[in-house]
Amino acid sequence: MYQFPAYMWLWLLPLLVWSAVWKGIALWRAARSGSLAWFIVMLVVNTAGILEIVYILAFSRNVAKSQAPPAP
Repeated sequence: MYQFPAYMWLWLLPLLVWSAVWKGIALWRAARSGSLAWFIVMLVVNTAGILEIVYILAFSRNVAKSQAPPAP
């Protein structure tokens, strides 16, 4: 079985933490806004946080604004 060299953990561990944080934030926003398709795609596809950042910056704001209650 192949073992990672010690220096690989210096890159892998921060990448895992980075991805988990962004995935958690993006999944939470997708669930709160009712975006089932985004939720499933982000849950299944691992892109080291890239897809999650794109969703948060580009798409979650549009959904949040469209679901805001009308002003009186």
